[in-house]
Amino acid sequence: MRGATTNAIEMPPRSAVQFGTHGAKQKDEFVLRMSSRILLTGATGYVGGRLLRSLEDGGQTVRCLARHPAKVVKTRSTTEVMAGDCFDEASLDRALAGVGAAYYLVHSMAAGADFAALDRRAAGNFGRAAARAGVRRIVYLGGLGDESTERSTHLRSRAETGEVLRASGVPVIEFRASVVIGAGSLSFQIIQALVERLPVMVCPRWVATLTQPIAIDDVLAYLAAALELPDAGSRVFEIGGPEVVSYGDMMREYASIRGLRRLLVPVPILTPHLSGLWLSLVTPAQARVGRALVEGLKTATVVRSRDARKTFGIVPMPLRASFTKAIEDGTPARLKTDTRTVTVSVSAAQAFEPVRRIGGAAGWYFGNLLWKARAWVDWMLGGVGTRRGRRDADACEVGDVIDAWTVDSYEPDRRLRLSADMKLPGRGWLEFEVTPLDSARSLIRQTATFDPRGVMGALYWYAVYPIHALMFRGLLRRIAQRAERRGHLPTPTVA
Repeated sequence: MRGATTNAIEMPPRSAVQFGTHGAKQKDEFVLRMSSRILLTGATGYVGGRLLRSLEDGGQTVRCLARHPAKVVKTRSTTEVMAGDCFDEASLDRALAGVGAAYYLVHSMAAGADFAALDRRAAGNFGRAAARAGVRRIVYLGGLGDESTERSTHLRSRAETGEVLRASGVPVIEFRASVVIGAGSLSFQIIQALVERLPVMVCPRWVATLTQPIAIDDVLAYLAAALELPDAGSRVFEIGGPEVVSYGDMMREYASIRGLRRLLVPVPILTPHLSGLWLSLVTPAQARVGRALVEGLKTATVVRSRDARKTFGIVPMPLRASFTKAIEDGTPARLKTDTRTVTVSVSAAQAFEPVRRIGGAAGWYFGNLLWKARAWVDWMLGGVGTRRGRRDADACEVGDVIDAWTVDSYEPDRRLRLSADMKLPGRGWLEFEVTPLDSARSLIRQTATFDPRGVMGALYWYAVYPIHALMFRGLLRRIAQRAERRGHLPTPTVA
């Protein structure tokens, strides 16, 4: 798995779907029928929200059915949002009127122990309403699982939902997937939380269970391509990435990408139920749904049929590339920031002058002894310390070294962004941005950003935050003083 590169995944071209012996005429007739309005359920969920954006970008006319319409994020004025849910058949009749195809992306796992019965009822209501409305196709995303083995309540419910939808008589294109890798997906969040927070993981037997994870981009590609499949009745497609791995393998791969050293210790006595209770302590925000998923981890979820690859021609993203993209996409939510602003009564060029000259012989304006002490600690740990100074006391450019920092971005009289080269349990940046308010006033914004690596990174941020708050507050105040020194104006107050 290591060594894979991240490749941008594009939505499949229309020619990617195989149309069999009937040729282009059958394709054109079917696409014409599918060109009417599309109903999307689950638009406030993880997969549904991203599918909505893909459909809108593809020029589709979409109608969303949601219990909370205000939560649907749409980007086109042609997208319609209607209030309702799958337990209200009257709202389903209104939503499905004039619809050619419908996406069914809802589940009731968060409802508690009775979620399977609720899922059957909701699917039955939806299927009957779709049949009454003359819908030509339902596209459904279910879950992988070998029917010959004992499955969890969650996996059985996913399969039953597909069966109930097909019983309506409306053709159903069902995709069955295992772990979906993407920033914000529940499965990814669980892996991320475990690896980031626990240097040593006491692992139950299910970490050895095999699965075939798939990137969210590939899931969206399959869902979008389903609209173009020739009209040949209901079909079931198993979809997955190129690698079959264990859950332990996925944790190790995530740790490798993040540069974390993690020890996995298998313990046979931890059952899925006990694992679910333990999981609720590590990832409490999604504890109820997470426990339902964990109970299904004893079942292998591996693709057994290549029909999806043959039919759609989609080449799935490797696991390492999937993780890398998910980590990059989710970085803003993980970052720790300290942002401070001050207004000075000088031009933008004057406000930026002390920012441009920071470090080197000029020092860091405030708490220089603390900066030197931090540099000494860094040097003792094998870091760069402050021995490097700076190339030019009055000018800088991208790539220049300023003490223990490197210029990451530079815009004259506007922006300076420094990346930390010192030894840290994560990555750090310090950014200054000057915005002119009018001809005589400017706003200076100072932002310290830290991307923690694992539990030690998070502990470091909170442990040193009081010191950082003191230093960054004082630094911005001294920058403002230097900028206004020529005008002999009162010292401004730092926010």
